[in-house]
Amino acid sequence: MKIYLATDHAGFELKEGVKKWLKELGYQVQDEGAFEYDETDDYPDYIKIVAKQVASDPDNNRGLIFGGSGQGEAIVANRFPHVRAVVYCGNNKLLVLSRTHNNANVLALGARFVSLEEAIEAIKRWMVVDFPGEERHLRRLEKIDSQATTIHEF
Repeated sequence: MKIYLATDHAGFELKEGVKKWLKELGYQVQDEGAFEYDETDDYPDYIKIVAKQVASDPDNNRGLIFGGSGQGEAIVANRFPHVRAVVYCGNNKLLVLSRTHNNANVLALGARFVSLEEAIEAIKRWMVVDFPGEERHLRRLEKIDSQATTIHEF
């Protein structure tokens, strides 16, 4: 599994901390930016790169995206076929369900609401949950994916 990271200025510090932790654990990590703090940058410029990477192999690639709230970042990512981005909101049951029911492959974290320690705990939990592939969930995901067939540039 390859993990792609992206953020804007609001999540820059959190992304850097998570990246360091992931690399220490031996994960294959690719940082898609931002590469330095710039308060004038725009999250769609970075998030769309991760979304494209995840869309290219949605069963084997995962994305971790960061911003102020994570909301806008998830909206951008979800515009790409086969990308299922969810926002971590502090609820671990929802985090697990995002994998077991929705096969989420992108996790958005809001740096204004989540500490580095909380982010690491959420990511640890999210990364180890497998999608069991129950028929009802597969059917629903197929319906979602059939609606998103074209990647649009913005």
